Amino acid sequence: MSSASAKRYAVWLLLGCLGPGCGGSVESPGELVTQRSGSGETSLTAHRSDPQSQIEKPRDRPLRSEKEQPGSPNASPDGAPGDVPDRPAENTRPPSLGDLLKQPADSAPRFIPNLPRMQIDEAAVAAAGIRKLSGKRLTLYTDLPTDQRIDQLPGVFDLAFPQWCEYFGVDASKQADWQLTGFLIKDKARFQQAGLLPGSLPPFRHGFARNFEFWLYDQPSDYYRRHLLLHEGTHGFMNTVLGGCGPAWYMEGIAELLSTHRWEQGKLTLNHMPANREEVAYWGRIKIIKDAVAERRPKRLKEVIDYPPNAHLETEPYAWCWAAAALMDRHPRYQERFRRLHKNVLAPDFDRQFYAALGKDWDDLREEWQILVAGLEYGHDVARTAVDFTPGKPLPAQGGRVTVAADRGWQNSGLRLDGATTYRLVASGRYQVASQPQIWWCEPGGVSIRYYRGRPLGILLAAVRPDGSQPQRSSALLRPMVVGLATKLSPQATGTLYLKINDSAAEFADNAGQLQVEITRE
Repeated sequence: MSSASAKRYAVWLLLGCLGPGCGGSVESPGELVTQRSGSGETSLTAHRSDPQSQIEKPRDRPLRSEKEQPGSPNASPDGAPGDVPDRPAENTRPPSLGDLLKQPADSAPRFIPNLPRMQIDEAAVAAAGIRKLSGKRLTLYTDLPTDQRIDQLPGVFDLAFPQWCEYFGVDASKQADWQLTGFLIKDKARFQQAGLLPGSLPPFRHGFARNFEFWLYDQPSDYYRRHLLLHEGTHGFMNTVLGGCGPAWYMEGIAELLSTHRWEQGKLTLNHMPANREEVAYWGRIKIIKDAVAERRPKRLKEVIDYPPNAHLETEPYAWCWAAAALMDRHPRYQERFRRLHKNVLAPDFDRQFYAALGKDWDDLREEWQILVAGLEYGHDVARTAVDFTPGKPLPAQGGRVTVAADRGWQNSGLRLDGATTYRLVASGRYQVASQPQIWWCEPGGVSIRYYRGRPLGILLAAVRPDGSQPQRSSALLRPMVVGLATKLSPQATGTLYLKINDSAAEFADNAGQLQVEITRE
């Protein structure tokens, strides 16, 4: 690569909203087919040169975390957030080329000032065999033949716009003129000949977005073509309306979150949790994570937060960023804080503000991440599997009685059990573990006609979570023991007792009823 080309690529890597495929396609409805490397509240008018001029700056305020500085003697091995050294106040002056080349490669992508919209020669476009499809929010140029699945894409994009506005707290009425231009490419040479692939663009394998324009190559399924269109559209919306996308994990996590969708009978739903892989052909994010867990190489949450921009030249980081965003966006304890992060996309200390917003909850979030990743399923119900980490109280001398709901994941018993002491647990009750094709009734011993993860569906499980934060260890909730109708339990360490029935995190919603558990000392 020549020095001029290297410089041009560095500038685009720093400032462009690089979506390197913005995640390559992975799996077909039936099996793994191919894993491709990846390449990608304020108002404004569609033609202004710099949206930063009308965006409220993040408030300057001291932000402190109660965790130790990573690398300090008391820091946890996986880098718990700490007091980040003070950084210079944000400079609103558009960065010069010299500034850009001095910045680290993981600086947040932003709107590129003084970059005009492309001037398109419509005659040359038509002569090249490229069609123009027009919608209110998207003008799309494509060399794909006329087909209802292609021709409806601007309409799909139009339906996404109000959902982006709602998610980011943007007044849609003040965005009357907002529109992007997209290029859906089958034959790259045609677009080059028509002047629709500027030489200033960096190399990309799947998709790339900058300001009011984005480019994407055709994809192997109707779903994944829409997904990539919406992914690049999310980048375009954030850059042109919010002024930027934030650091790599947030930029790609949000784009994946809001492009994972359901399209049915003309209705579009963004931020959709797929019920099965047939719904999202060639998407493959859940498969990537399940495979990594099976191979004993799951990512820690801190590793995901620390992704540099060039990590997304591969497909796998998109899966982990999606999972992190999905966990925080759907979790009742973290959702509000996560959904405020878009206000900080221009802040140079975005991650510090993220950690400060979490405060002492960071350790709990890391444990929730372990539980999510280990048990991730299509249709995963984050809200029903949220865990209450409140320390339990000592078991009364006469023992205790706990009610366990059949439609939730791990439940805090509120009781603390002492290490090196033996307890007897006795369970009773009748509850529902499925509603289709008919109600399946179950007792604490489970049903033997169906197994989940090697154990009878619906059987009662228990775990004792040791007192105190232990971020260097895997969660005790990942190592449950079977209770069934009755068992003896001798915790290795003092901690809080947790209980649940054995079921998929995707299937708690059709459960009903509860069971009772008696806990006594032997």
